[in-house]
Amino acid sequence: MTSELATAAERGGRIALDTEFVSERRYRTLLCLVQVAVPAADAPGGVRCEVLDPLDPHFDPGPLARVLADPRVEVIVHAGRQDIALLRREWRCEVRNVFDTQVAAGFLGFGAQEGYQSLVQKVLGVKLEGGEGFTRWDRRPLTEAQLRYARDDARLLLDLGAELERRLRELGRLEWAREESRALESASDEREPLQVLRRLPRLGRLSGEQRAVALGLVEWREQKAALLDRPAGSVLADHVLVELARRRPRSRAELATVRGLDGHVAGRNAQELLEVIERSRNREAPPLPPPPPQRDPAEQPIASLAQALVRQRAREAGIAVELVATQSELQAFVAAVRRGEEPGGRLATGWRRELVGDELRDLVAGRLALAAGADGLEVVPVAAQERAQ
Repeated sequence: MTSELATAAERGGRIALDTEFVSERRYRTLLCLVQVAVPAADAPGGVRCEVLDPLDPHFDPGPLARVLADPRVEVIVHAGRQDIALLRREWRCEVRNVFDTQVAAGFLGFGAQEGYQSLVQKVLGVKLEGGEGFTRWDRRPLTEAQLRYARDDARLLLDLGAELERRLRELGRLEWAREESRALESASDEREPLQVLRRLPRLGRLSGEQRAVALGLVEWREQKAALLDRPAGSVLADHVLVELARRRPRSRAELATVRGLDGHVAGRNAQELLEVIERSRNREAPPLPPPPPQRDPAEQPIASLAQALVRQRAREAGIAVELVATQSELQAFVAAVRRGEEPGGRLATGWRRELVGDELRDLVAGRLALAAGADGLEVVPVAAQERAQ
């Protein structure tokens, strides 16, 4: 079946997909279903929709994995970051040419987090049934209600994507939505030990040796949690891990003084913990995360002014303001311009620069001003002599 679906996707140049999964009480999210829709002239509505079971030992994702990595085939998803991360990990493939309908909706005046059922009703005028989203997708056999719900999550995605693309093309924003969707192609749910370390509480209070031990404990915990398929925090809680790194116990007796370790002190875990701690003492200490930048108090009102301009341009364009910039991005942009540096980040490139980035640069540099107008804010050029005063 996957070969037939892959062939249809290649022939039609499009494939829509969704997934169902279970993440509770697991180390890694378990992929349970993949729903696929492809163009098919002989199918009802011109769309063939199938619900595939990756838990079936005979399931072969290879043909579909090749299609997802083919930049000639458009991959349509809705809020697809986790779907893409799952498929990249489970099918060991890249996902190219992504078009995310939730992202696209944000460029058409819908909310930045518009749900699939709501968007289908608003755009296509079709009401979908819900009710099965939080069922146990890892149990077999699946019920008819589950299969119907899963199929509904994909069967209209091709039509939804096509209609959103038509509207975006009319407004000249299709490339904007595609640019934003491409950012999802690198989505990952892999847990990097160094990134996990940097999220630990009170990390800044640890010495270099203590941080080295903490990293060793993080690595041990990740391996143990993956082996047991349990959440990492259930193997060793964050605050306990940090306390172990701070104390660096050398014996079972010293281990027993650390709160929260009762179930780990006896047996093999205790010996493993002591070995990890001892082995990690002399390894190179991981650096502390960079401190947050020191903000000039004078920049805050300027950042607020920049936020006002972003909101105005987003409103005029009918774009969800959440898509344009976060407050921290605006603050970093303002700080760079005031220091005479070339601002980096998303506001300085692509569609954001076209929408508002260049104006923001001129606003912060004093070449533009904002004034109240009949339709909100107006951007007013500032003459050179006025800037010099």
